[in-house]
Amino acid sequence: MNLLLSASIPSPEWSFFDVGPFRIHAYALCILAGIILATIITSRRLTKRGAEPGVVLDIILWAVPLGIVGARVYHVLTHPGDYFFEGADLLRTLYIWEGGNAIFGSLIGGAVGAYIGCRLAGIRFWTFADAVAPALLVAQATGRLGNWFNHELFGLPTTLPWGLEIEPNNVAFPVGLPAGTLFHPTFLYEIIWNLLGVAVILYLERKFRLRFGQTLGAYLIWYGLGRSFFESIRIDPSEIYFGIRTNVWAALAAIALGLVIILVQRHRHPGLESSPYVSGREWIAPDAGVEFEDSDSEPEDDTTADQSDDADHPESPATAATSTSAPRL
Repeated sequence: MNLLLSASIPSPEWSFFDVGPFRIHAYALCILAGIILATIITSRRLTKRGAEPGVVLDIILWAVPLGIVGARVYHVLTHPGDYFFEGADLLRTLYIWEGGNAIFGSLIGGAVGAYIGCRLAGIRFWTFADAVAPALLVAQATGRLGNWFNHELFGLPTTLPWGLEIEPNNVAFPVGLPAGTLFHPTFLYEIIWNLLGVAVILYLERKFRLRFGQTLGAYLIWYGLGRSFFESIRIDPSEIYFGIRTNVWAALAAIALGLVIILVQRHRHPGLESSPYVSGREWIAPDAGVEFEDSDSEPEDDTTADQSDDADHPESPATAATSTSAPRL
């Protein structure tokens, strides 16, 4: 056992620090860092596709708050025993600072917020979805570090040399196991899987020219495959339906949704997008000389480009004289 511990992964000795009257949690910093990285990556990808620099801010002002709300709502609804019982204080369902946020809920809430933000900014929703897809994996990988600082959401016991050390007085430490038991570092597995997924998705996007939400579909499949495995070896409490944990069902649903998006969108939109903007909301860079990425390499998908965004047939960015996109929010 001592030999195993010498090669194992120790849990951090701190999870927060105080600055005057304020307590700063490492988990919150990890989430914040993930949001910042995702914003930068998405902005660069949107700009490369012809969008106005900074337009991503108009969208994340809706996506991030609704993503946080969705994460909390999903967690509460999938852990009813923790919040709904005789004598329970229902206000605790709002105490997000006590922990309890779900990635799948944040994806649902964030998608709703992104749709609203895209409508206001004049950006096609599927264009934004493709731009943000690999950035989501970066954000999720960064956020998973927070689980390490919190000594939480670890996996089954293991004798592997990279097992995670968890103190026996941890409320999540399984009863009956001896002190010094190591556990699968599921946070690390997911970080590696997500970062590998960024490379895979970017490769697939370039090789198969994924557009109109197909990159998002690839993300859902990749993340769902990994999460379905990592979730199945976690030992934290979870609602079980037909012998399967709630988040495994959610991961399988993500895979199915990703497949549907790719198959439907490839059939409906065989060409490339002509603009990241809906008709009448185009923005033209001051030099007006940079066209939408790859717009001259394949025929544009003019007949069906707007069906999924409830927009009319777009004009070419090169023909618009002035910016008609929404003002900065």
